[in-house]
Amino acid sequence: MTKEDLRIVYMGTPDFAVESLRALVEGGYNVVAVITMPDKPMGRHGSVLQPSPVKQYAVEHGLKVLQPEKLKDPAFVEELRQLKADLQIVVAFRMLPEVVWSMPPLGTFNAHASLLPKYRGAAPINWAVINGETETGITTFFLKHEIDTGDIIQQVRIPIADTDNVGDVHDKLMVLSGQLVTETVDNIIAGTVTSIPQDQFKDIPLTPAPKIFRETCRIDWNQPTKKVYDFIRGLSPYPAAWTTLEGKSVKIYEADPLPGSPFPQGGEVGELCSDGKNILRVATADGWLNIKVLQLEGKKKMPVEDLLRGLKLGENAFFV
Repeated sequence: MTKEDLRIVYMGTPDFAVESLRALVEGGYNVVAVITMPDKPMGRHGSVLQPSPVKQYAVEHGLKVLQPEKLKDPAFVEELRQLKADLQIVVAFRMLPEVVWSMPPLGTFNAHASLLPKYRGAAPINWAVINGETETGITTFFLKHEIDTGDIIQQVRIPIADTDNVGDVHDKLMVLSGQLVTETVDNIIAGTVTSIPQDQFKDIPLTPAPKIFRETCRIDWNQPTKKVYDFIRGLSPYPAAWTTLEGKSVKIYEADPLPGSPFPQGGEVGELCSDGKNILRVATADGWLNIKVLQLEGKKKMPVEDLLRGLKLGENAFFV
């Protein structure tokens, strides 16, 4: 079987999933349909429907698009069966029922943005950066019942620089995902895949990557400087780490660690120190963090020097 003969159904929704679909389309693979989330209501009254990035790409390239509300809907399952896919590929989609993932004769594989079995879950890129990891990667694996636990097909690793935020790592992995997806398809066609059960990686800690909520993003200034720094970059640019100042929310997008810098006499965790011009520092458990880009509640995102031109901090100002 050639790549032109292999019938592929592709499943994905956000920007991250567009790159792999693009790699398949531009590589001449036979994508017979794309499955994505239903259009999302937008605007004040939800009167405008916004298609997913994957749908936008698929429509632009004349691909058949299916948008089921429920993946177990018998009508959708039958429509999927009629496509006669040989292989299904999932990138940043949602959990599939067995009736869907078990359908193609060559199986269904997922491209996951971590080095499985580490960081199973919804937010692997965020948690890798938050936890100060120095490398991550993309894993392709065959789907099975439990989420992100299927047999590993291939992995590719990349370093995480100490200055990378989650947006930087996301973009690197997005490109890498497209490359690994097509390589995995080629190996499946060639019959050279030897998948490895994840329980063979018993020496690797099973660090989770659960979904991130607003309360997850609140900064704990009682942590060491490095941990706070990693937390901020692991949530930047989205959804953004936050704290409060005088009862109002403040999002922090960029900061520099100053570990080991001594507290001022009588200083406390969360205390702010500023020259009123271009320096704003906050005390952590073991030093200071130099704030560079932030956003006050009701204001736009700005460099700290722009903020300090219009904001006068009191003598006992604190991030809480």
